[in-house]
Amino acid sequence: MMNKRTLVFWFSSFLTMLVTFSITAAYAQDPTIRYGEGVPAAVRIINDRGLRYLADTQLNNGSWSGEPGNAGITGICVMALMASGEDPDFGPYATNIRKALRNIIINQDNRTGYLGSVGHGSMYHHGFALLALSEAYGVVSERLLWEGSDVLPEGRRTLGQALELAVRATLTAQKENAWGAWRYSPQSRDADTTVAGTVLMGLLGARNAGIEVPNEAIDKAMRFFQSHTMQDGSVMYQMSRNFGDGLTRTAIATLIYAIGKRKDTLEYKAASEFIKRRINSNDARYPYYHLYYMAQALFQSDFEAWRAWNRRTIERLQRMQSDNGSFSSSYGSAYGTGMAILALALNYRLLPVYER
Repeated sequence: MMNKRTLVFWFSSFLTMLVTFSITAAYAQDPTIRYGEGVPAAVRIINDRGLRYLADTQLNNGSWSGEPGNAGITGICVMALMASGEDPDFGPYATNIRKALRNIIINQDNRTGYLGSVGHGSMYHHGFALLALSEAYGVVSERLLWEGSDVLPEGRRTLGQALELAVRATLTAQKENAWGAWRYSPQSRDADTTVAGTVLMGLLGARNAGIEVPNEAIDKAMRFFQSHTMQDGSVMYQMSRNFGDGLTRTAIATLIYAIGKRKDTLEYKAASEFIKRRINSNDARYPYYHLYYMAQALFQSDFEAWRAWNRRTIERLQRMQSDNGSFSSSYGSAYGTGMAILALALNYRLLPVYER
C-alpha cells in the first residue's frame, strides 16, 4: 500500500475507481486526463465555501440531519470533505471527518451490518455510507478515529470491521433478492436500477479498497443492469415500471459498466451514447443526483464531452450556491451541498490514486 502522506492528496474513492478501473489506457494517450490542467478558480471557490458550510453545520453527534438512518447523507458529506485532497487526519476538516465516520459506525446494525440503524433509512443510505467507508479505509488513521470520543471501547469498531460488516449486509440482501440486485429495504424481493446502482457502487468501492467481494455477486448485479438496458441505450427503472427518459438511470449504468469492466459490451456503448445525445438535459426533480452521476459517467465515456459539460455545470452551480455556501434541496442543504461538491470533484483528479 502507498504511504499515507501520498494517499491523502488523491481522489475520494468513488472518483478513485473511475480512474483506477477504467481510464488507464487513456492516460497513456493524453496526460491532461491524468494530471488535469489546473483546478479552475471558480471550482475552488464553490468547493471551499461549500466545505465551510458543511463544517459549520455538522451536529455534535457527527451527522448533518439529526435523524437516525441518514448514514447516506453523512457519507456524502464525508466524501465531499475528502474529495479535494485535504489530509483526513490532520487537515482543517479532520475532526469533522472522524466525527462523521464514528456516527456511521455507531449507527450500524451490530448483527446484520446494515448501515443506517435498525428500521430506519434505506438501501440508498446504505450504499452511500458503504462507499464513504470504502474511501476512508486505509486513508483515515484507525488510531486517531476514536480519539476524543466518549464511546466505550466495546462500542467501537475499526473502519475495516465496519466495512466488512457492511459488505456482508449488502451480499445478504442481494442473495435474498429475486433479481440479484437491491431496492429500498434489505428484505426487498424486487429491485430498481437507481437503488441498485448506488449500492453496487458502494460494493465496487469496497472491493477496490481490498475487501473480499465475490465475482459472482458483481456479475449477477451487472446482468441485472444489462437486462434493463434497452437497444437505444436508455435504462429502465424496473421491468414492470418505467418513467421519464431515464437519463440519470442511464448515467448510473454507464458508470457501473465502466467501473465493472464492461466497456466492451453493447450495453455500455449504447448507454454512453445515450447520455451524450442528451448531454444538455437536466433533471429538475433530482438535480444533484443527476449532476453527481453525469459527471462520473461522462468522464468515463468521453473526456472532451465531460470538459464541455463541466464548464456549463460550474457556471450553473455558481448561480445556485447560497451566500452561506450551501445548496438547497428537498433532502436538506447538507445533501445538496455535498452532492454539488462531488459533482465538481473530478476537477481535482490527481494520480497516483489508491493502489492496493
